[in-house]
Amino acid sequence: MSSARIPRNKENDYSHEAAAMRRAFIEDQGQCRLEHVGSYSFDPATLPGNIENFTGVVQMPLGYAGPLRVIGEHAHGEFYVPMATTEGTLVASYSRGMRLTREAGGVTTTVVDDAMQRSPVFAFSDARGARDFGNWISEHFASIKAAAETTTRSGKLRNIEQYAASRMLYLRFNYTTGDAAGQNMCGKATFAACRWILDNYPGTIGRYFLSGNMDTDKKHSQLNTLHTRGKRVIAEITLPRELLRDLMRTTPEAMYAARMASQLGGLMAGAVHNGVHPANGIASVFIATGQDEANVAESHASLVHAEITPEGDYYYSVTLPSLIVASYGGGTGLATQRECLESMGCYGAGKAHKLAEIVAATVLCGEVSLGAAVVSEEWVSSHDELGRNRP
Repeated sequence: MSSARIPRNKENDYSHEAAAMRRAFIEDQGQCRLEHVGSYSFDPATLPGNIENFTGVVQMPLGYAGPLRVIGEHAHGEFYVPMATTEGTLVASYSRGMRLTREAGGVTTTVVDDAMQRSPVFAFSDARGARDFGNWISEHFASIKAAAETTTRSGKLRNIEQYAASRMLYLRFNYTTGDAAGQNMCGKATFAACRWILDNYPGTIGRYFLSGNMDTDKKHSQLNTLHTRGKRVIAEITLPRELLRDLMRTTPEAMYAARMASQLGGLMAGAVHNGVHPANGIASVFIATGQDEANVAESHASLVHAEITPEGDYYYSVTLPSLIVASYGGGTGLATQRECLESMGCYGAGKAHKLAEIVAATVLCGEVSLGAAVVSEEWVSSHDELGRNRP
């Protein structure tokens, strides 16, 4: 018995008619109605490269938080941040953190590194063969770089890391990718580089795979935390004692004590980072702005550090070592996603670092706001008022 296949139009599969045909098919198969799924305002002809079997849309509530004051090298000024979410209280909490940091003078942001990877693996008859291959790779980096960059205008091969294990050598190709996230760009460039290697290496290579999983694409890893995947961006601020007291009803001492207790609890639980809830802000901004939502898996990793200053104020910083964002390509050009990017001045060429700084500052605001709500025992009451737990 064969299952019915989802219908396609070979001549033009990205049209209102093709989408309607699929909705009718699903309605018949699922005995359901797709009335809202079929309500959208953009032209399906813009979707090749973004989705297959286009049938309609899933509408996500969108709210703006802010204004957020950023003191960055790429983002400088006040921004209203689009956040797509179904979690009540989230936009309000981030807005509260944005008010606190705005009155403290703004969040300082710095992009300190930028790299995207593909990580092929080569196998040899023994470990010495792998070692000799690694030496040859180092000697021929310029030629490998030239071969890789024949496939892209904006991608640049920065360096190749080497990791030996057993009789294999894992190569981690690091690229800068301009304003694109760059995973596919790096895959294509690395494939070209590997073909050049296979054609020119004088020794015998037993086996090779384009991905040996040391790029840990769409997975968290300690290697990416240390070496960066995407943008490594740091957001920091010093919060005056009086502001914490007046706006958050807490003190630097209470916030710091909670941070230490939280880090110990996370250590015992085996948590992979010490942030409070960076995935909340990152996921909601990613959905709103057309980022690859699966990249939340890497991007949410955060390194939080706090101090009570000699003056009695509260220094707080968030480092995002693997923030993968794009201002061009992928889903950023879709109708509503582009509008959200444009509302922050973050669409198009030269804007990816600006977007990264805004996202990092947003994460910091959410971390401070939730941390203060827990310390001041307002966490539950705020969810009762605004969230799913309301009576």
